[in-house]
Amino acid sequence: MVPQLLCLPVLSQRMFYDTDFPADCHARGCPTLPIHSPWLIVVWCLAAYLLGSLATAIFVSRALRLPDPRRAGSNNPGATNVLRLGGKKAAALTLLGDLLKGLLPVLAARLVGFPAWGFALVALATFLGHLYPLYFRFRGGKGVATTLGILLALSPYLGLASLAVWLLVFAASRVSSLAALVATLSTPIFAWFLLPQESLRLLVIVLALWVLWRHRSNIRRLLGGKEAALRKS
Repeated sequence: MVPQLLCLPVLSQRMFYDTDFPADCHARGCPTLPIHSPWLIVVWCLAAYLLGSLATAIFVSRALRLPDPRRAGSNNPGATNVLRLGGKKAAALTLLGDLLKGLLPVLAARLVGFPAWGFALVALATFLGHLYPLYFRFRGGKGVATTLGILLALSPYLGLASLAVWLLVFAASRVSSLAALVATLSTPIFAWFLLPQESLRLLVIVLALWVLWRHRSNIRRLLGGKEAALRKS
């Protein structure tokens, strides 16, 4: 007899595109892990924040003996600044690490059956960990890659739509911050059609507003025509 203590939802295509799949699992009579304890969600959020606090840009820069991205270039520990300081390999590693910080804790929370509001809180916790890392005096990045990871965990369609906007704007302008801002502004619109739960739509709006706030200096430079473009290599 299959143990009744734990039943993870079947990894099907529908599961990954339906943000309400745990309820669907319940409707089929599938036994589930009792995950509705608020304390479990609090512990999960704490773990997500600590994971988000792992500043990938700093670790990559140290490993490759690059300048500290907090004190060189744009002074931002993000993939774009690491690209300027250390090249494509360092930037790719930074981007991957920041994306996984957003993707993994949220996707794991979904797989064990957290309600929508529960993994929304987990997403917010890992996002805040990236922006305000405990290990680095609460001085983190601007949250673009980590937000992309969160969006992919919520809905692959949503994450890919946001990424497509970023790529199109960047290809046309070669300005990373402009691409990030346009993608950020478009994401709540995509979320309105792709995410059925109000808690998840609200999460996306909160993330978008926070990313815009973190880019306020970039916005001033864009308006003043002083934002630097990345050169093709």
